[in-house]
Formats: sequence, structure tokens, C-alpha cells
Amino acid sequence: MNNKSITITHRPTGVVLAHGPLGWSVTPFEGNYYISRRHLKDGIFKSNFIPGLCPYKFLYVWMDLLLPDGSTEKNLGWMYWLPNPLLPFIWFRVALPGNHPSLCVEHSTGDSQSSQARDRASLQYRSWLRFRDSYRWQWSI
Repeated sequence: MNNKSITITHRPTGVVLAHGPLGWSVTPFEGNYYISRRHLKDGIFKSNFIPGLCPYKFLYVWMDLLLPDGSTEKNLGWMYWLPNPLLPFIWFRVALPGNHPSLCVEHSTGDSQSSQARDRASLQYRSWLRFRDSYRWQWSI
């Protein structure tokens, strides 16, 4: 079972743009994130009708982000209007770049057991280091 989720936040305003489980809901592909409509949160994406063409993903339009405070961020995302039929995870989804300076992408596992296991392993390693260092000290005298 996949417990990983992704939260994408607009860095200047702190508005959560998208949050959802990694996979079909929020799909990472080529460093970008393709987000299904129900996992978009506070911002509104509106087409500005500037077209683009990818040789293998086909025709897309750029989208502006309209924030709740009334401000606009131009050309932040895009959507494929005539997508490649071999790539269903991009069909009619808002795409956001993973490396845009205005976006903060956070990955979370949602698994408390894994963090507890990491803490135990870290504690065991630190106690082993203490034992090793004390053993060296005894023999260096």
C-alpha cells in the first residue's frame, strides 16, 4: 500500500495548491506534477490560451494561477488539451513544474512506524559508536 503524498504550496503566499496521494492522483513525470482536478485545493487555474506543443505529448495551453487574495501568477502551469493517447496520466490535468521558484513541493510518507524504526536505528548506531569509542580509549592507554 502506498502512503506517500505530495503537497504543493505557493511559496510567496503560503496557499496550498495541491495535495494528494502519489500515483494516479498526483503523478510525477519528467520533473513535473500532473494533478487530477479533485486534488487541486485553494488556487484557481485559468487558461490564458497561449498554446504550446510538445513533440510527443502534443498540444497544451498555459494556465495562470488566480490566488484567493486576487493576485495572479502568469504561466505557472499548463494543461494538455490534445494529449497523447498513450499517456493517460496527463489527460486534462493541471501540470505544475517541480522546480519552479514560486512552488514548494513537500513529500510525506504518512507512516509513523517507519519514522520510529529510523529513530531506533539511529539510537542503536549512536550507542554502538559510544561503545566503539570507549573500547578504543581502553586500548590506547
